[in-house]
Amino acid sequence: MAAPARAEAKSGRKISLTLLLIGLVTLVFVLTTTILLVASYKSKKRSLIDTTLSLNQSNAQRMSKTVDSLFRSMRTSLAYSAESLSKMNAAEPEAIDDYLELMQNSSNYFNSVILVSADGMVRSSAPQSLGITGQQVGSPSVIEAQQLKTSFLSEPHISATTGKMLVYMSEPIYDAERNYLGLIGGTIYLQDDNILNMIFGSSSIDSSGSYFYIVSKDGHLLFHPDHKRIDEDISGNEVVKQLMEGQSGQMQAINVSGISMLAGYSSVPASGWGVVVVSPEQVIQKQLVNYQRKILAYTIIPFMILLLCVFMLAHRLARPFVYLADLMSTMGKEKKKLPQLKPHWNREADLLRQAVVIAWTDIQKQTDQLTQVAMTDPLTGLTNRRSLENSINQAIAARMPFSLIVLDIDKFKFVNDTYGHLAGDEVLKHCAHILSTSIRPGDVCSRYGGEEFIIMLPRTKAGDAYVVAERIRKSLAQSKGPVERRITSSQGIAHYPTHGRNLEALLNEADQALYSAKHLGRNRTRIAGE
Repeated sequence: MAAPARAEAKSGRKISLTLLLIGLVTLVFVLTTTILLVASYKSKKRSLIDTTLSLNQSNAQRMSKTVDSLFRSMRTSLAYSAESLSKMNAAEPEAIDDYLELMQNSSNYFNSVILVSADGMVRSSAPQSLGITGQQVGSPSVIEAQQLKTSFLSEPHISATTGKMLVYMSEPIYDAERNYLGLIGGTIYLQDDNILNMIFGSSSIDSSGSYFYIVSKDGHLLFHPDHKRIDEDISGNEVVKQLMEGQSGQMQAINVSGISMLAGYSSVPASGWGVVVVSPEQVIQKQLVNYQRKILAYTIIPFMILLLCVFMLAHRLARPFVYLADLMSTMGKEKKKLPQLKPHWNREADLLRQAVVIAWTDIQKQTDQLTQVAMTDPLTGLTNRRSLENSINQAIAARMPFSLIVLDIDKFKFVNDTYGHLAGDEVLKHCAHILSTSIRPGDVCSRYGGEEFIIMLPRTKAGDAYVVAERIRKSLAQSKGPVERRITSSQGIAHYPTHGRNLEALLNEADQALYSAKHLGRNRTRIAGE
């Protein structure tokens, strides 16, 4: 008995000629492709890193030139105004005020401009709302510029009066005999509306994770996509260290978050600032993955053709050997007369197909039922909170205006305490019936929680929503409910986008209107903000 068992074991380990040849060709393909991918990976990675570094450095240089050009333009503007004002030294104060207003309004360089006399007194300022004309200057930057009596640019610093980060730039004023008359200076608030902030204040992280930031010459952040990091000291960063030394270039570096970045950086001669453009090294990995996929895509078609040729050759060689196996493998799969060896297999295959169809149908039905249950309030049959929030978020994403009616049953706790929770459930069902029969087919009515219901009215103004809410309120108050006590409701209305541009803000405004209705005596409707 041992010999037949060993024979069966050996026969079980045999493989077909077709499978053997296909396996060998596949193995050769896998090995060749692996060698190709490994050989190209390192060179392609180095190439992508160098390209990204060069591109980031080019962008940093372009941006630094823009910053430098802006500062030179600002300096030219101040120098021109200083020369003009030197000739207006004896002019009427109104004329000087008008000149400063024109200077400040005609360009978007400075948020404010001041004219200081040689004795440190503010002769004029723009805008006039600053209210400092006639006062002695107290700003350390202005005092330092007054002492130097030359072109001046302050370090970025936080203003002691406004709490905002600013830069102060000034030019001295001399008459024809080179007598010092004072200075003309401009203040640039880095996070306020001016040309510098318009260009660089909207820094953001693009889809690839790349972004730029600007640092002062002492290593503090001036512009960054994360505005919370403004004025943060990052002088320990290797890239920033190079910028603080006035260098420009490119490097791979680890940022303060421990992420490997590809950085291009360039200094700004006019201000000493530095511009850094960075891309996460992870971007390179994604590009490498795409590159490897392309290689596979280019090689898979020739491989399939080769595999087909091998299969055809192997099939011809193995045809006499696989005839019976092929015949047996088609049994139960094709509608043809099979040998009478196992005629019952047709019936079993058909039963299996039916079982699969039935199982699939049952699973699909159960999935649909579960989805419906997940989006429906089991007590009232209305949509639940999740379904409503999905509808609201979809409308906001599509920027489709709509109104929300938040309805709360008045003194519902009293109903539960007096008549019992079962009666309270009947009141909720009754209210749900009134609501569902009072809205249009496209409206969404939902039980949001407890005794609170929310109705979403697409493309409906707040005034029209008020009419609907009042109709519902009166219908509920006049209806015969499941308890002896009259059922009333208080309602709050909010409109998108008038009262809010996101779900939380809209619900908050509608709740405030609802609380106002409760506070005024219940059984009434209030619109947010009215």
